[in-house]
Amino acid sequence: MFGSKLDILKQEWIDVVFSSRNKAYGAYELRRDNSKNTVKALVIAIVLFVFIISLPTIINKIKGLIPKPDQKVKITDVVLLPPPPVDQTKKPPPPPPEPPKPKVDQVRFPPPVVKPDNEVKEKEPPTVKELQVADPGQKDQKGDPNADIRIDEPVGNSDIKQVVEADPNQIFTSVEQVPEFPGGLDKFGAYLSKAIRYPAVARENGTQGRVIVTFVVERDGSLTDIKVTRGIGSGCDEEAVRVLKNSPKWKPGIQNGRPVRVQYSVPISFTLASDN
Repeated sequence: MFGSKLDILKQEWIDVVFSSRNKAYGAYELRRDNSKNTVKALVIAIVLFVFIISLPTIINKIKGLIPKPDQKVKITDVVLLPPPPVDQTKKPPPPPPEPPKPKVDQVRFPPPVVKPDNEVKEKEPPTVKELQVADPGQKDQKGDPNADIRIDEPVGNSDIKQVVEADPNQIFTSVEQVPEFPGGLDKFGAYLSKAIRYPAVARENGTQGRVIVTFVVERDGSLTDIKVTRGIGSGCDEEAVRVLKNSPKWKPGIQNGRPVRVQYSVPISFTLASDN
């Protein structure tokens, strides 16, 4: 009776337990219908699981059955403007200049192409002796021993070396020879002390300090684009700009042997004389 295979949910055991008790009580019905409820719950769980897994497929099938609305395409007429008129008086750009000669003579050495003998029209390739004194090239070309060595650049028959001019309006910040006030820094300091008129507002307010001014020394030595990068106010900034605008022409900066535009910066000190 108390063995390992005892099943307390069998109907016989349930009747024994509830033989003298109220069977209308819910506990009796739960034990009696336990197996039926378990099977029912398992079936419901399986159905719900399969439905959830299949839900995306069902949705895609439903979407495929619903016809898509027609897409509205808006057509806009594009009016093309006529091309601009050709200026017949404007001359076409000149052809590119002939490249300079190579440094070493060149002999024609085209890439080999396999052809039948009767179709070969090229002359025989250069010999080893010829290649000892010349470089292979696209055509026979005399060289210039005074020319610069040029690698992977086209060669021509020109004796004139091409000189690429730099932008004349380029502003340098560092050059081989910096601009200079006529006579040097001592003369520049003497010019400032003579030309500066201490602003009355700055004198009344006791304003002192250094005004940092930047400007461009042009190729002819004139000063342009004068700006205050750090000022002290009270009219001192404007006075520093005025003095530099009236400055004599400087010696221009030199780069590659020619005058160039150089950006320069100078401090101008404003100091009140001591009453003592």
